[in-house]
Amino acid sequence: MEYKNILIIKMSSVGDIIHALPFAAVLRERYPEAKISWLVHPQFAGFIPEAPTIDEVLYFDKVAFKKMSLPEKIAFIKKFRQELQAKKFDLVVDLQGLFKSAAVAFLTGTPNKIGYWQMREGSGLVSKPIRGSHAHDHVIERYLDVARYLGAQVNEISFPLPRFTVESAKIKTMLAEAGLGEGERYITMAPGARWETKRWPKENFAKLATLFIEQGFPVVLVGGKEDIPLGKFIEDQVNNPAKLIDFVGKTNLSELAALLKDTYFYVSADTGPLHIANAYGKPLIAIYGPTSPRRTGPYGNPKATVMQAKVPCVGCLKKHCDEWQCMNTITPGQVLVIFKQKMGVINLGVRQ
Repeated sequence: MEYKNILIIKMSSVGDIIHALPFAAVLRERYPEAKISWLVHPQFAGFIPEAPTIDEVLYFDKVAFKKMSLPEKIAFIKKFRQELQAKKFDLVVDLQGLFKSAAVAFLTGTPNKIGYWQMREGSGLVSKPIRGSHAHDHVIERYLDVARYLGAQVNEISFPLPRFTVESAKIKTMLAEAGLGEGERYITMAPGARWETKRWPKENFAKLATLFIEQGFPVVLVGGKEDIPLGKFIEDQVNNPAKLIDFVGKTNLSELAALLKDTYFYVSADTGPLHIANAYGKPLIAIYGPTSPRRTGPYGNPKATVMQAKVPCVGCLKKHCDEWQCMNTITPGQVLVIFKQKMGVINLGVRQ
């Protein structure tokens, strides 16, 4: 069927939106003349592709909605429904697969509603789950199965990120003010993660930062405001803090993307910045313990290396663990060895 007005629902988070970008790319190839809109939480809107991939961005502010009184919520829902139905979508694709996205899909009034096969929280009762041949593969392939169902040809994995032109200029200035020389290569590390069990120990990040600096590479730390204590700890522990640039809590998500766009190398656990770096095809090391790289690891990037914890319970998906030890089984020295092998580092200076 040829659809002319399509809505993609994928509201959050950074990594999830990045994982949906290849779907958006092939959907545009399948429907070159259609109007394609994307509904997202405002804080993640900076990662929605520009035209021609996506024509219009719509917003649902979950934070503001939660603060509303009950009468305010009812009034908002009525107005939101009117706005969505006025768009007259002929296809809604729910790639979130949660109650909140199902509610939005329902409010559109669109008869044709589909989603990827792993629909949760009753969302499969609103949108038809599409199960394809990649049902147990990486989540990117699960999303692409929906595109295949619509008749799309998937020949490659691509991530149509925005250009971030303004943000790139700002980051260049910030790096210069922090002491990074013109053309000097830097390594980026993100020490935080939403789950406490996904975090590589901060002591390991501090040791690895020291090892990178000893190799002649400045290190840039990134993360959200909640990770500021981690950045401060690492800065206090490195042997040469002059070569460590702490940008934790100092960039928004779009500026973070601009920083990663030009990084020489990247290291973190399973967290949002990892998926941005991967989308840019950067050489990187991803450290995994409680989550599965088979489902949500760096994908479509031959320069990515996953180091998975060597414990029987790896991939347990626990957000809290009383016997947590998995992430500590990977040492800074092991990461450095992989880095040297990947990058051919033999006493390299920052300008070589």
